[in-house]
Amino acid sequence: MDLSIYLQKKKELIDEALDIYLPSPNGYASTIHKAMRYSLLGGGKRLRPILTIASCELVDGDSDSVLPFACAIELIHTYSLIHDDLPAMDNDDYRRGNLTNHRVFGEAAAILAGDALLTEAFRLMTDSKTIFKLNTPVVLDVINDIAYAAGVCGMIGGQIVDLESEGKEVFLPDIEYIHTHKTGHIIRASVMTGVKLGGGTEEEIELLSEYGKAIGLAFQIIDDILNVEGDKAELGKSVGSDAKKGKATYPGVLGIDDSRRSANLLIDKAIGFLEKFDDKAEPLRMIARYIEARKK
Repeated sequence: MDLSIYLQKKKELIDEALDIYLPSPNGYASTIHKAMRYSLLGGGKRLRPILTIASCELVDGDSDSVLPFACAIELIHTYSLIHDDLPAMDNDDYRRGNLTNHRVFGEAAAILAGDALLTEAFRLMTDSKTIFKLNTPVVLDVINDIAYAAGVCGMIGGQIVDLESEGKEVFLPDIEYIHTHKTGHIIRASVMTGVKLGGGTEEEIELLSEYGKAIGLAFQIIDDILNVEGDKAELGKSVGSDAKKGKATYPGVLGIDDSRRSANLLIDKAIGFLEKFDDKAEPLRMIARYIEARKK
């Protein structure tokens, strides 16, 4: 299969759905609607929702039924980026090659746009039109997974430890905690959403859980490396910012070469968890290699 074609087709599907799910940019509260659309529709790989769809298709699930959940995860991811860029956090000026949300709409509107995207994600996942074909206990389990991954036990927990570690001496367990919680948990939840809603067996769920864990950590390690040696134009955001802020990163503790080796080992491990699956797992195998080799 051609991964670039696969990713592009899935991205187009997701982008079209996101445009439909979002409120119109007109009318009352239009500033927030425009701010939400600005960040959500302003680019992005759509990796997390694509992982959801690919995992669902792997176990012969209905990708149309899982699409709203895949989009909800992208809403949560985008909210986290808006807040991550704020002056009180990383104070970044560019994201995906565009000015960050708060630089365009102001801090107050950016905060509210992030809040709105997070809230809208859970509204979408609990809409009767979204879940009427699905098994209700499984839907509740998936929503719980996503809330766990996005909350204090996941992304928010990792973010606060990341902020508190700036400028301090850190060790590998500290960085592993930050990366697995801040980034890894929501990537794993993306995979788990697809396999659970797709009707996967207990064994399939367990194997894909391990796959999600491995690529989630590898993704953030590669992100750390790109912040050191990536191309700003290709990345669409600043490089070298981690070192300037004294961020806890893999290259900061292990160096570039050992960090890359760690990421490579994790990708090999992730692909190993797919050995029991047939050719339907090829998208997930190729996405793992894509994460390993990505430049943005």
